[in-house]
Amino acid sequence: MSLEENKPSCACGATPAAEKNTAEKNKNKVLLAMLGSIVVWYVVYKQLLPFSQWLSFSLFGLSPESHLGSAVQFFVYDTPKVLMLLLLVVFLVGIVRSFVTVEWTRRFLAGRGESVGNVLAALLGVVTPFCSCSAVPLFIGFMTAGIPLGVTFSFLISAPMVNEIALVMLYGLLGWKIAALYFATGIVIAIVAGWVIGRLKLENHVEDWVRNIRAGEAADLQQGMTWTGRVHYAVDSVKDIVGRVWKYVVLGIAVGAGIHGYVPEGYLAGIMGSSSWWSVPVSVLIGIPMYTNAAGIIPIVDALLGKGAALGTVLAFMMSVIALSFPEMVILRKVLKPTLIAVFIAVVGCGILAVGYLFNAII
Repeated sequence: MSLEENKPSCACGATPAAEKNTAEKNKNKVLLAMLGSIVVWYVVYKQLLPFSQWLSFSLFGLSPESHLGSAVQFFVYDTPKVLMLLLLVVFLVGIVRSFVTVEWTRRFLAGRGESVGNVLAALLGVVTPFCSCSAVPLFIGFMTAGIPLGVTFSFLISAPMVNEIALVMLYGLLGWKIAALYFATGIVIAIVAGWVIGRLKLENHVEDWVRNIRAGEAADLQQGMTWTGRVHYAVDSVKDIVGRVWKYVVLGIAVGAGIHGYVPEGYLAGIMGSSSWWSVPVSVLIGIPMYTNAAGIIPIVDALLGKGAALGTVLAFMMSVIALSFPEMVILRKVLKPTLIAVFIAVVGCGILAVGYLFNAII
């Protein structure tokens, strides 16, 4: 037998200590690359305002006082700003979601007391993915996991309305006070609405085929994932989510730019101001048929507030677009009977109206 035959192969000869050391080095490299990318992101982000002013007023030669100049500068500044915020937050939340999966959320909520479950479900909805395409499997999964109907609705309300994209973009555009206000009111609506629906005992108004399903426990694909795998998972999340919403973001910014540049000061204050009692319900009715998401609606919210619209009215408009959109109701119709959908709209709608009137009265 030759010496070469007696030598262990690389795969078999690697000691556990060496493998652990290699994994640690790879982890450090990944974390260092993430840190470097965030630093580059921050440097570019800080240059967006002077770049937009140079491009609009120096290169294009537009006047800062003109309607067109104001609209163009708004669009040139907000488009990369919002998209960069979107990229960052989706990536970071993708890292978080590689630890906190939907399946883990189901197991965590199952068996909890209903009142505690409402609070936990509303909070978990902030960091758990939810969109129209996931409404049906999420609802089925929650029901078959033994989670009460009211707790399920607390989750389904908070997930789209108080999501991480909305909070980070609100913070970036309007400051932490508005972001905190939106977070607090959205969570309260989700908790109270879920609790009310739970008290009404409407389980029979879930479609029969949903209640007859007995779903098996799915494996957690993220279990044991390395840091390299988590980064790839986060990058895939960026490609998926940003790839689906960037068009709505640009459209929303374009609408916001038009409002910012061409709508006269004070005009929207008369329509969406706190002095008009009908402004809040009208804004909710206008928001329901719209098809967009937090990323697309926040630039419009920014422009509305800048033109004098009342904060409570604008928050009610935003919440109705995100939480009560007509397309979302069409998707949910696959699993809910009309009576339960009507109760859901009525309860959440009343909460949104209360938020609108409350903040118009105190701010």
